[in-house]
Amino acid sequence: MDKKNPVGEVLEVTMEKLREMIDVNTVVGNPIHTPEGVTVIPVSKVSMGLVSGGSDFATKNQPVGKDNAYGGASSAGVNIMPLAFLIITGDSVRMLPVAAQSSGSMDKALDLLPEVLTKITTLIDQKKAVKAEKQKAQTLSQDSALTGKK
Repeated sequence: MDKKNPVGEVLEVTMEKLREMIDVNTVVGNPIHTPEGVTVIPVSKVSMGLVSGGSDFATKNQPVGKDNAYGGASSAGVNIMPLAFLIITGDSVRMLPVAAQSSGSMDKALDLLPEVLTKITTLIDQKKAVKAEKQKAQTLSQDSALTGKK
């Protein structure tokens, strides 16, 4: 009896589910036709990651290697990023790229994050220093008022 490897079975099921979710129409989308005779075709970039693993476990009555219990899992991640639109008008075809700002703005925000955090920390430290100076001045004025009354 030829038995399939359980890890292979897990991978087969995972890949089948991914095939159901993603096909060529995900990368080059279905054409959109307008009443004016313009056809728009979306073009995207698809990235995918997949991890899978498993292990046989010995049961109380069975040593490892003989019809053991099996535990396994798989996980997949998919990232779909629109890149451009093909605009077809009659015999004219042009590509309209998606603005770089949409994907770049998050990168730009992440690049600026350390600078923003430094500025916030500096402001907090300055406020603490001002508050400490005010408390010190208030304590000194209270002390001088008490010593002046004696």
